[in-house]
Amino acid sequence: MQKIEIVAGRGLPLLIDDIDTDRIIPARYLRCVTFEGLGDHVFEDDRKQSPDHPFDDPRFQGAKVLITGRNFGCGSSREHAPQALIRWGIQAIVGESFAEIFFGNCTANGVPAVCAAPADLKKLAAAVLAEPARPLAVDLVQSVIRCGDLTVTCTMQDGARRSLVTGNWDFLGQLVEAETEIRQTAQRLPYLTNFT
Repeated sequence: MQKIEIVAGRGLPLLIDDIDTDRIIPARYLRCVTFEGLGDHVFEDDRKQSPDHPFDDPRFQGAKVLITGRNFGCGSSREHAPQALIRWGIQAIVGESFAEIFFGNCTANGVPAVCAAPADLKKLAAAVLAEPARPLAVDLVQSVIRCGDLTVTCTMQDGARRSLVTGNWDFLGQLVEAETEIRQTAQRLPYLTNFT
């Protein structure tokens, strides 16, 4: 199981409130069998309308930390939205608040979605705009975000934070690690006589 204590990398500022999942990944891409390739279409409609969209800006290519506004990930509940962000390269999201299902999907996929005060988000975005190559560090253990000399506090639901820093967010990984115990239990159950 992978513990996630710190996510460090370049930032990408997108300080807009109420970005819904349909904007993150347009609905026409939900017919996919796997999530592969979704990163190519993240914010596709917004990017077509705005040629200077941050996801197309060369200064932010390779960014790992998305800085956004309030109520990020609202709208339809779909895992495709965090999956598209992950496949673009985003490994952590910092915002004022998150839609509950989107937050849960992020946590279940190992992407910390931490909250910061609006004034601190503006400071982080300004720091990234001033020096796009400067890395940010989202520290889940210390509950801070660092960007050069700037340090701001962040919050996260304690259960989600604990599952990330202990590695317990990866439910499939837990099952794989417990394969021996699962097989032993299955062999003792009378209704699983053909379990191999």
